[in-house]
Amino acid sequence: MSEPDYWTEAVDHLRSNDPILSEVIDENLRPFLSPNGNVGNTLIKSIVGQQISVKAADSVWRKMEGLLGTVNPGNIVLCDIQDLRGCGLSMRKSEYILDFSKLWVDCLRDLDWFSMDAGDVRNRLLELRGVGPWTVDMVMIFALGQPDILPLGDIGLIRAIERTYAGGSNLEIEEILDISTGWSPYRTVATWYLWRVVDPDPVNY
Repeated sequence: MSEPDYWTEAVDHLRSNDPILSEVIDENLRPFLSPNGNVGNTLIKSIVGQQISVKAADSVWRKMEGLLGTVNPGNIVLCDIQDLRGCGLSMRKSEYILDFSKLWVDCLRDLDWFSMDAGDVRNRLLELRGVGPWTVDMVMIFALGQPDILPLGDIGLIRAIERTYAGGSNLEIEEILDISTGWSPYRTVATWYLWRVVDPDPVNY
């Protein structure tokens, strides 16, 4: 998939509402976010990435690719927990990924995720074991490309906002929400560019 159809409008909106963010955008204009449309795979990759570094997550993912070829729910259900643990996953993450993959194959893949509003997607995913707000936000950004997601559980985003708007000083969530007011309804796009402040290489889930 290419960048979302709202991207140009979003960039114009952010530039006109936030001169500080406008400078960040100008320095990191490309690449754009390119949502993959694959809720199942993105959720699995997000679980892998929970609470570990990007480097560690990439290492685990490569081992999963070595085991499965293509990492997707249909292939994962053919594994057992020890297979997944051998890729460097904890027991708990292995359980979460295997449980989710079974549910995906059984019923979740048949849902029309793109016709659901953000609240419905969030509520449906939060019912799953091992899925919290950060994981849902990654799905909504990287799989569905929803335009107004601000992942406040993402430490990279928080550090980028603190560095950009507070000289690196810690900010309270209320202060971050106040800074982000002018970004709506395109907080996903603001997030994408602010991530570049702490990591010039885009991460994809």
